[in-house]
Amino acid sequence: MGKQFVLVHGAWHGGWCWDGVVKELEKAGHQAVAPTMPGHEPEADRSGITLEHYIDAIVTATKLSDDPVVLVAHSSAGFMVQCVAAKIPNKIDQIIFNNAFILENGRCQFDLVPPEVTLGMKQAAHASGDNCVPVMADFVKQTLMAGDDEAVQNFVIERLVPQPIALFTTPVDLKGLDLTRFKRTLVYCKNDQSLPPGAFIGMAQLLGEFDLIELDLGHEGLVTNPELFAGALLKAVK
Repeated sequence: MGKQFVLVHGAWHGGWCWDGVVKELEKAGHQAVAPTMPGHEPEADRSGITLEHYIDAIVTATKLSDDPVVLVAHSSAGFMVQCVAAKIPNKIDQIIFNNAFILENGRCQFDLVPPEVTLGMKQAAHASGDNCVPVMADFVKQTLMAGDDEAVQNFVIERLVPQPIALFTTPVDLKGLDLTRFKRTLVYCKNDQSLPPGAFIGMAQLLGEFDLIELDLGHEGLVTNPELFAGALLKAVK
């Protein structure tokens, strides 16, 4: 019997980033949905988006399945999924984190980002007029997708949207979260240069025991090589 995957994108992205992975999972006999988070449609009003909007959207996506789902979290989606797991544990079978921000209760993503990056993003959001961090092509090419094919870099950049800064600055409420009740897997893309070496592995220590699957991909591996990435997900659920 196939699994039901709910694939959750991170900051600036949309459900489109999972298109290739969804195709591969469905070819393997599973079902997969990749919701676009509120405010991440190209022409959306992003000015009032909060962390709670993201959590509610993921909860809604889990309800499309009668059975518990496999939640897959990329990047900033890590702590979104933690919040969801605290809220509806009975709807979750397994959680797969991919180079994801995993937080302690009461902390926010900016607590784990270099101070100079945090300052720059706060200033950019303040200047934007709607509290959103704009898409920064140089940041994508030199940090998120360093070394990736330029055509793929441009493909991603053209689809990214400004990111409501509330996602980065809101402390998470994880009271009651017991991650040990779920199977936990870290799909670790080893070529990721978005954080200092070892940062994502370090955050994953908050999971307790977990399975580790390593890939020779960068931060955007789900886009640059969806076949290899989907293979890791299939391995994780076996």
